[in-house]
Amino acid sequence: MNKKKLLFVNESLTLAGGEKSLVALLSLIDSNKYDIDLQLFLYGGALDSFIPQYVNILPPIPYTQFAAQSWKNNLLSLTSRCNISFLYSKLKYSIRLRCGKFNHPEKAQLYWEAVANSITVASKNYDVAIAYAQGIPTYYVIDKIIANKKIAWVNVNMQSKPKNKVYQKTYYNKYKAIVAVSEGTNKHLRGLFPNLSNKYYTITDIIDYASILKMASFSSKSFDKSCFNILTVARLNKTQKGYDILLEVVKILKDRGVNFHWYAIGEGSYKPEMLKYIEQYKLKDRFTFLGVTANPYPYFKNADLYVQTSRFEGYGLSIAEARLLNVPVVTTRFVNVFMQMVHGKNGLVVDIDANAVADAIERMMNDQQLYDSIVEYLKLEQKENYESVEKFDRLINNRISKDRTKRKL
Repeated sequence: MNKKKLLFVNESLTLAGGEKSLVALLSLIDSNKYDIDLQLFLYGGALDSFIPQYVNILPPIPYTQFAAQSWKNNLLSLTSRCNISFLYSKLKYSIRLRCGKFNHPEKAQLYWEAVANSITVASKNYDVAIAYAQGIPTYYVIDKIIANKKIAWVNVNMQSKPKNKVYQKTYYNKYKAIVAVSEGTNKHLRGLFPNLSNKYYTITDIIDYASILKMASFSSKSFDKSCFNILTVARLNKTQKGYDILLEVVKILKDRGVNFHWYAIGEGSYKPEMLKYIEQYKLKDRFTFLGVTANPYPYFKNADLYVQTSRFEGYGLSIAEARLLNVPVVTTRFVNVFMQMVHGKNGLVVDIDANAVADAIERMMNDQQLYDSIVEYLKLEQKENYESVEKFDRLINNRISKDRTKRKL
């Protein structure tokens, strides 16, 4: 049997939910069926070491190697026409980025408009090429990859302004299929690009449960058991992840005299603002940054509570990981939250409001009967989602129902 040649493209492999889902998918798909290449735009992420050996990690794109260097080194390397073109692209993107405030989809468009001409078309042909995230991977697969079929993954409810929406639509229109990681994201896409509805499918974010359970037992991360320990695992971001709400909750709980300590795993552009807030309101004794770790699961295992303060999510993979490890959850009521959460059963779902989150945390701390009942419910929840891997396999191999009512695969 001839193996299908697959290419996955993603920006990086840090600790974002979509990136963890990609690593899980690569670990679970059948390597006897597929030859798999992986192209990243940034290497050295926390999850790089978890890529299976049968996955061929492609070398860095020359432009991205150049752009990652300092301006000084860029100038010193101007010995070829190619590097001069690279410098022009990097300078163009840098200048445009400083001309206003842009959200993530707009930044991706600015980037691609500035640098696309400095990136050559890949020499290898594929049966299927998969852009596993919206933005830059989506543009790269269309413009720079030769493949019989191209599939785009969308793992967040994109917040697109009119000009950016037109730009994205041009690219999504060229894909054979567009995969949303939740029914909520699928619905959002239908509202955003209704004329592409025949391309949409839903495949829930993939979790390698066996690996997570194993990794959770690798080491012991002890918290101070004299207080209530809260964990959040998310990119340090305000707009989506709601870390401004989170910090306000920390302040509220401290002002109420609650005995707790909050830990955050992740890095991101909002960290300088968070440090200012923590300093201003003297929260260092209640909040700790743990940075980025390839294995956050021992922290999950030892936390008393997992809290998510997101304004929007495609799925909410960290919530799924907390549930897997039987950690009660308090989360805000973002659009797709009830794909996973059963309010009062596996945790509490509250308004996107700092006081509501603080109240829910105190309730979990003070109502032992509720807390214990949630833990018992979590132990009985169905954990596996290998059907997502089966759906992926059907999509790749064209075993797709023509009945649009079955677009869940």
